[in-house]
Amino acid sequence: MICPSCNTETGSNSTFCPHCGANTATGAAAAPVQQGGLSETAAGAIAYITIIPAIIFLVMEPYNRSSFIRFHSWQSIFLGVTAAVVHFILAVIPIVGWILMLPVGLAFLVLWILVIIKASKGERYKLPVIGNFAEQQAG
Repeated sequence: MICPSCNTETGSNSTFCPHCGANTATGAAAAPVQQGGLSETAAGAIAYITIIPAIIFLVMEPYNRSSFIRFHSWQSIFLGVTAAVVHFILAVIPIVGWILMLPVGLAFLVLWILVIIKASKGERYKLPVIGNFAEQQAG
């Protein structure tokens, strides 16, 4: 099925386009998430706080229809997993790993703040490698 709004192949008979969020039957653009809900930029930024909001946004309507929110949720999950794995590896390496934990931790902190700011401004900022995986998952 092709979305009448963005002309993208949806690959399914869903009610909403997974790319732009428009109604596939009428072509009407999806209204911004409002009325007690969060805006896309707020949800994108909140997805980075911990992995839990990111998972909630991937499951909960209407946030899971937004390609922007799905992208930032997946990137948040991949960034969190990457940071945890890197810190675990550094913790296992005696002395050198322990010394590197502080600068690497600060680098992850700066990266984390950067993606929160970019998401709150409505930008789809892709981190190297992680961003490509997030984009694939977001559709």
